[in-house]
This record gives sequence, structure tokens and C-alpha cells, in this order.
Amino acid sequence: MLLTTLLKNPADWMQGRGPHSDVVMTSRIRLARNLRGWPFPGWASERKRTELLADVRPVIAGLQVMKDGFDEQYSNLTKTRKQVLVERHLVSREHAARSTGCAVVIDRRQSVAIMINEEDHLRMQGIRAGLDLRTAHEMINAVDSELEKQLPYAWDQRLGYLTACPTNVGTGMRASVMLHLPALVLTDQIKQVMNAVNKIGLAVRGLYGEGTEALGNLFQVSNQHTLGETEAELISRIEGVAQHIVQAENNAREKLRQESPVMLNDQIGRAYATLRFAHLLNSKEALNYLSLLRLGADLDLVSGCDRGLIDMLLLEIQPAHLQLAARKDLSPEGRDSRRAEITRERLKSVPEPRNVSPIDPADAGPTPESNDE
Repeated sequence: MLLTTLLKNPADWMQGRGPHSDVVMTSRIRLARNLRGWPFPGWASERKRTELLADVRPVIAGLQVMKDGFDEQYSNLTKTRKQVLVERHLVSREHAARSTGCAVVIDRRQSVAIMINEEDHLRMQGIRAGLDLRTAHEMINAVDSELEKQLPYAWDQRLGYLTACPTNVGTGMRASVMLHLPALVLTDQIKQVMNAVNKIGLAVRGLYGEGTEALGNLFQVSNQHTLGETEAELISRIEGVAQHIVQAENNAREKLRQESPVMLNDQIGRAYATLRFAHLLNSKEALNYLSLLRLGADLDLVSGCDRGLIDMLLLEIQPAHLQLAARKDLSPEGRDSRRAEITRERLKSVPEPRNVSPIDPADAGPTPESNDE
């Protein structure tokens, strides 16, 4: 399958559906696996990486789930095409920066992706919409079990799966959720919530993982260590934390409606106006405005605006996606112009937001003072 063909078919997890999908955009399970008798990719020569690739790639591509999927060596992909895969969260930034001896295999639904010769020999991931870590795990666990029958995994009786980074030793599993938290940001509660998450040993990262900014009010929460806990225990812990964050975000949204309706109207109205009428939009401001429009849609303040439309726009306006669609390299101003053109076109049928009505004090019931009287 060609990359352009793959990208024409939106994945299930890009449709804005799934449990708690107003707050939890995606759930992801990632497994790190290595093969006995081979040096880790970071220590391997180019010849060794190429030999391992030749051995394992046909096995992966031959899996039933990968039938008619995307299967390509990085040496055959342009920088833009690799960056598109990063923007879709199908490969890591670090993997995309490499070339010879590296490849990726992705199923047609873009729900299963396996990187070959990333930090580990195999980095495989399953992605689902909303808060659905268990299904994501079942999906990628089935792939892992099938590969384990055909490939000699590096495994130790005491330590578990052996990995290039010690923090991945054990299950080799990272469970993560992508969270949309605009209300916690607007109410200045986000730092408090994220500090609490860090204190219980979980990692909070930005849109594209470690070392990246939380653009568009999007945050990734995942486990930091994999040794000493079972896969089921790790999933339950992340799931429980995600549910608490969902509740905190929903409480913050209600707080905005009740206590700051004018500010909420202003934020969503400015976002709508800019996205509908701007002729230049840089990536950062577009993501932040789309985040606010998504909040407005979730609060039923923007009618006729499907959440899936916004989630697709969050991808389509990314720099590499713009250049791939244009079939040429674009200057920064060219990307900003094209990004604005796309948002104007996609949102032209969306009516302007309706306002949250301020709470009338008379509707709030008697005060303690009036009761005393």
C-alpha cells in the first residue's frame, strides 16, 4: 500500500469517538522487544541493522493483521513522508530521523504500527480511540504473541524482556493516554494536576512525547517504569489516573460555565473567528484555537461541529501533512497560508458559537444571609 493511500482512509482513533473521547483522545500500548544474539540498534553497525531488518521485516509484514498494509524501508521515504508518520503518532521522532536499516510496518486501519530498529529491535504499538487501554492491549498482545512464536525474543527468567533502556526492562510495556485538557489550563489547575500525576511515578509529556510542548492543550500520561508490575497492573493504574483526570477536566469545564461565562464566550469566539477568517495561521496558534473550538463543541456551544472533524483538522494542518498534500515543499509563510485556507474551507458551514448565559444570582437560590432573615 502506498503512503498516500493509507492516509486517505482515516483510522478509527481519528474519528473523535470512544469512551470519554471528549477528554481522552487516544489510548496507546507500546511494547519494546529485542532478539537474542543481536546488538541493540544503538550499538549495532549499519550492516548488522540491515541484516536484522532483512530477517524480521518479512515476518512482520506476513502477519494477518498487516495484510495489505503499509510496509516500507526508511531509505525509500522522504523526510516529509517520515514526518507525516510522526505527526500521526505512528512512529517516533527519533526513529524518523534514521534511515538505513530502519523500517515501519502499519496495518490498513493505522491501529497497529511496528518500528524496526528504533531504540529496540522492535517497537510495536496498538492505538484505540478514547479511554480503551484494555482493547489496545489485547490488540497488540495478539501481535506480540504471534511474533514470539517466530522470532527469538531476548528474555530473562528473572528480569523479563531485555531492552536497550533499563527503564523498559520487565514487561517492556508503556501504556499512555492522550488527554485534551483545555478547561484545566484555562482555570490554572493544570500544573497542580500534572504535579500530582508525577508524584505517583507517571510521566507527563507533550504532543509528540518526551521533550515536546503540550500544544493544543494536549498531554500524554504514561508509566515511567516497566519492571516489578504486571501488564494488567500497569494498565489499571494508568486507567485509574486517566479517569481521575477526566473528572477533574469535566469539573473545570463546569466551573468555567458557572463562574466565568464571559471569559469562556470570549475564548471560544476568538478561536472561531480566527479559524474562520484568518489568512495566515502558524501551527501553534492553529492547534490552540482548534483546541478551544473542540471545547466549544463538547460544551454544545458550537453546533454543527463534529468532534471528528476537528480531530482530523488537528492532523491535516501539521507541517508535513500540508506539504504532502501540496506535493511540494512549502515555505513557512506558504504553510501558514495553506493552513488558514484549509481551516476556512473545513469550517465554513459551522455556525458561530452561541453564548453561555451568565448565572443570574436569583437563580442560585437563597443565600445563608437571606435564610437567617
